[in-house]
Amino acid sequence: MKLRNGKLITVIAEAIVSDRIIREILRLGATGYSAHPVSGQGSRGVRASLGERKNVRIETVVNESVADRILHLLSESYVQPYAVIVFARDVEVLSGGEYL
Repeated sequence: MKLRNGKLITVIAEAIVSDRIIREILRLGATGYSAHPVSGQGSRGVRASLGERKNVRIETVVNESVADRILHLLSESYVQPYAVIVFARDVEVLSGGEYL
């Protein structure tokens, strides 16, 4: 068994920008992602869904250089103008695929 070090990037975003964020994450070097509808309350209050769409939790596991590019882009383009919060943490990955 061999674990590889990586970064787990978790983004909670308004559904209206989730598809754009996913495209950007992939463009910046992520090889995959998971996305799930979520709801909740934070510093910007309870987020109303747009139609049937709720907020989205997007997760990707990447190497440190890709993580830096993703975090920079999200910080510059999404965190302030939209209800977006981003978490990054160190993880160890056990997978048969190429994530890092």
